[in-house]
Amino acid sequence: MELDELRQMSAEDLRVKERESREEIFRLRLKLKTNQLNNPATKRKARRELAWILMLISEKTAANRSAKAAKA
Repeated sequence: MELDELRQMSAEDLRVKERESREEIFRLRLKLKTNQLNNPATKRKARRELAWILMLISEKTAANRSAKAAKA
C-alpha cells in the first residue's frame, strides 16, 4: 500500500491496518524461520509499511490533541 493511500485513512482505519500488518509480519517471520519464505524482502516491506502506519497514527493523534487544546 502506498503512503498516499495510508494518509487518506482515518485513525481508526489505521489502527485496524496496524493490527493486520503486525499479524502479517508475524506470519512472515514464521515462514522465514521455517524456510518457506522465498523472498525475505517481503518482510522488510511489511515492516516499512507498519512504520508508516505508526507514524501516521502518531501524527493524527498529535493533531487531534493540538486542535482540542486550541479550542480550550
